[in-house]
Amino acid sequence: MAVIKPHIWFDQDKAKEAAEFYTSLMPGSAVDYVNHFPGPGVECEIVEFTLAGQPFLGISAGQGLKIDPSISFMINFDPSRDPDAAKRIDEVWNKLTEGGNIMMPLDRYPFSERYGWVADKYGVSWQLILTNPTGEERPVIVPCMMFTGDVAGDAGKAMDFYCSVFKDGKRGTTAPRPEDMGPDKAGTLMYADFYVNGTWLAAMDSAHPHGFAFSDAVSLLIPCETQEEIDHYWSALTEGGKPGQCGWLKDKYGVSWQVASTVMFDALKNGNREQVESVLKVFMSMTKVDAGALQQAYDKA
Repeated sequence: MAVIKPHIWFDQDKAKEAAEFYTSLMPGSAVDYVNHFPGPGVECEIVEFTLAGQPFLGISAGQGLKIDPSISFMINFDPSRDPDAAKRIDEVWNKLTEGGNIMMPLDRYPFSERYGWVADKYGVSWQLILTNPTGEERPVIVPCMMFTGDVAGDAGKAMDFYCSVFKDGKRGTTAPRPEDMGPDKAGTLMYADFYVNGTWLAAMDSAHPHGFAFSDAVSLLIPCETQEEIDHYWSALTEGGKPGQCGWLKDKYGVSWQVASTVMFDALKNGNREQVESVLKVFMSMTKVDAGALQQAYDKA
């Protein structure tokens, strides 16, 4: 089972630079491959990288979309696994805040001895937390969705929906608000996490006026080995949502997903330029991805 990969759309020529910066922060990190391919009037750059065991994809394709905190990345610093966790959280924080924007200072909060939220110099949001884990262990990196605006209060329903879409879906920690807290109503989620497709994800509600919503700038990519998988996820996630081009879609909560074929990434990683261009030409004409057509384009080039 291939885990879900966060996909980040960076400004022109920033994807590789950002990947190299992120992979310098923590052990278990590496840039896996970088490739370039022609886009509409611009040379595109794609990079796959692993950060503390979590795979990511980054792309630069002209002017980037505006990255915002609607999807952030929780970094768990666990003293039970790393005796230097308290020191390491400060080191990573200092690097991420350089040229960035601090949203919540690194400090003591009721839910953690050490926590902070920052948007780094590329606009990507990170929540750093010194954890005190109980129960099932969590990975170091957990993508976190904030349900705000028109979907504030829907985080719990969204998690149940995602758990029904993926065969191995299950809920983890749930922390609802015990009472009304300003515009946030009792029962809405301060924080919760859930497990789907070999990946831990998190969700929270916020009814405050943030001025942002889910967008294509940060999407969640599902690598599919078979057309049957593509058909299943495409059908389930577009129900009540909105299909887009090239396997992109918005679900009924506005979250952006990519239902992708592993053929595409095999071509980008291992194909020559002729094979990459052949696959991309076919790919750009698709709405839902046709894995067989991509494989045929790859084989014939």
